[in-house]
Amino acid sequence: MTKIAVFASGSGSNFQAIAESIIRGELNAKIELVITDKPGAFVVTRAKELGILVLELAPKAFESKAHYEQAIVDALQEKHIEWIVLAGYMRLIGDTLLTAFPNRIVNIHPSLLPSFPGKDAIGQAFEHGVKVTGVTVHFVDAGMDTGPIIAQVAIDVAESREETESRIHQAEHKLYTATLQQLFQ
Repeated sequence: MTKIAVFASGSGSNFQAIAESIIRGELNAKIELVITDKPGAFVVTRAKELGILVLELAPKAFESKAHYEQAIVDALQEKHIEWIVLAGYMRLIGDTLLTAFPNRIVNIHPSLLPSFPGKDAIGQAFEHGVKVTGVTVHFVDAGMDTGPIIAQVAIDVAESREETESRIHQAEHKLYTATLQQLFQ
């Protein structure tokens, strides 16, 4: 069974989907730790309800990004984490984590990368008037949503942003679990 840490900054819907897929036996992994850069984020509540250990670290409490990431690496090594799974983690990963977990950090992004990297990809898609957007799972590198693509699925853009977001979340929850299962085998 693969030991993973999930990093999240917000509500944790992708974290919840991953945790539920593990419970259903669809993903052969164990979430050993949830890490958030936003103490008090709703993902903390979700994780605690499932009995999963949470590490809440405010980056501004550290001397530098390297110190912040070293505290994370220490916690990950203590738990013998094999993979880092980003699930709505809104912070660029730096050299300290990238060096400690080479080709072992995965992210999900709500667009068909390389289109619409960064924040508010769904808003960017609407702004550009595209008819199709999607979801991408990719390895993390030093750039913003620039790592090698592992899997993608296309989604038709709906009339409303809310419906498009709903479609994307549904696709994310299926694609991420399936992709992670393949990676962990």
